[in-house]
Amino acid sequence: MAFTFQINDDVVWDYDENLLEKADSNIPELIETEIQPIGLVERVPADKRTTDFELKASTKNILTLSDYALGRDESMILDLGDHYVGQFTIDIDSVGSPMDAPLYLRLKFAEVPSELYAKSEDYDGWLSRSWIQEEYVHLDVLPATLELPRRYSCRYVELSVIDTSPKWKASFSKPSFRAKSSVSLEQLPSVTIEDDELKGIYNVSVKTLLDCMQTVFEDGPKRDRRLWLGDLRLQALANYYTFDDLSLVKRCLYLFAGMKTTEGKIPANVFTEPKLTPDDTFLFDYSLFFVTSLSDYLEHTDDQDTLEHLYPVAKKAVDLALKQVEENGRLVLTEEWPVFVDWSNDFDKTTAGQAILIYSLKRFLLLAEAVNESDVNKYRQVLNTMIEFSTHTLFDENQNQFIVETTNEVNVASQVWMVLAEVFDTPKNKKIMETTIANHFPIKGIATPYMYHHVVEALFLSDCQTEAIKLMKEYWGKMIELGADTFWEAFKPEDLDFSPYGSPILNSYCHAWSCTPAYLIGKYLLKK
Repeated sequence: MAFTFQINDDVVWDYDENLLEKADSNIPELIETEIQPIGLVERVPADKRTTDFELKASTKNILTLSDYALGRDESMILDLGDHYVGQFTIDIDSVGSPMDAPLYLRLKFAEVPSELYAKSEDYDGWLSRSWIQEEYVHLDVLPATLELPRRYSCRYVELSVIDTSPKWKASFSKPSFRAKSSVSLEQLPSVTIEDDELKGIYNVSVKTLLDCMQTVFEDGPKRDRRLWLGDLRLQALANYYTFDDLSLVKRCLYLFAGMKTTEGKIPANVFTEPKLTPDDTFLFDYSLFFVTSLSDYLEHTDDQDTLEHLYPVAKKAVDLALKQVEENGRLVLTEEWPVFVDWSNDFDKTTAGQAILIYSLKRFLLLAEAVNESDVNKYRQVLNTMIEFSTHTLFDENQNQFIVETTNEVNVASQVWMVLAEVFDTPKNKKIMETTIANHFPIKGIATPYMYHHVVEALFLSDCQTEAIKLMKEYWGKMIELGADTFWEAFKPEDLDFSPYGSPILNSYCHAWSCTPAYLIGKYLLKK
């Protein structure tokens, strides 16, 4: 059964209950693990730390936590030892004279130390401050067990007593964190990685993916806790080489397929709580990544039933995108349906968008051939026209680089996506990437591991393996050097305080699109 409804003058949604029921049939049962803090840590004074990613071990012993009672303006920081997603519980009692006033307590949950150094009251970014992970609690009667209902994404838990009274202090004991994920590390295949640095990057990638695998592939368990198509595509690829949870991939594909517009546009993300709701954000490349994600899934599983259910959605999405392609093969983007490519707006994304459509069309053709699509030659012809336009109009032989047609701009994203789209053969692509390395490395202006993933994969695909490994180590390895337990949403090595939101306190430090080294290492470096 399908039905439509309109939420504004522009968007009419097409809900397919049959597809959404199939999504519901693949909801996982979350695995819960009790985690105990491994110790107490303290801030490092500003004049003694080189970055805000530093903490030091406390001289206090976590095993005697209840001995360290806290009064007004006193605090302590619990260290869980790793990054986790779940709920926090702690026992609290009063010490000293009878409790003649309530306990006023602040709890702050941090994925990285820099969140502890940042003052929440100073935040003035464009995202809601309600994403800051802190709670203010009054407790009128002690002893009590404080069970916070909200889910947190963190490694550190700071307990700060705002006030008690001069006559008594608060004592804490039995802290526990109930970590949740749809998968377990026990499900991982055994792999041998001889390079210790790559092994560390692989392990942090896996932990990033695990913590983002909840009832859907979340983009970030701290923020936004949503299913985004660009993240899903990369998470699914990493998942195939690690946990191989096929049900969760199917659930997410069916969710997007069941909630699209009547014209065939697929939302960039969907909400699953309190009810299934598509967001009215649309990105040209993300809509196409439904097609590529379905193609990747079919290649991995040969699941013909899912292909039969979802192919019409993929075809409609492609047909809609192709309406923006001129007769000569030029893609014309619009402000109403932009490409994302990366958070950075320091470069023109037009040529990258052209390449992403070519990349997606090639994978759609695999689906079309699998279902014996009668119009398959029509799509091949469009693909060939787009490739010809790209190689003749957008490629500058003198520079050995792809350009932006209207400005002649040369940027990394244009080269990377055209290489991934394989508009040229491998030897030609290798020369393009070698020129890119010579002219644009070290990379500046790219803001996310999402785009760095595509750079690294383009290097692997163009037979530049040494350079691909080097870039992985320089980028993801730098995050580990800074103390990352999971990989971050946004990271510029040249600007450690970078945030697309105006403040690092709102950055997600466990983010889906950052987990891909596990895929890159698994696909291109591990022995089959």
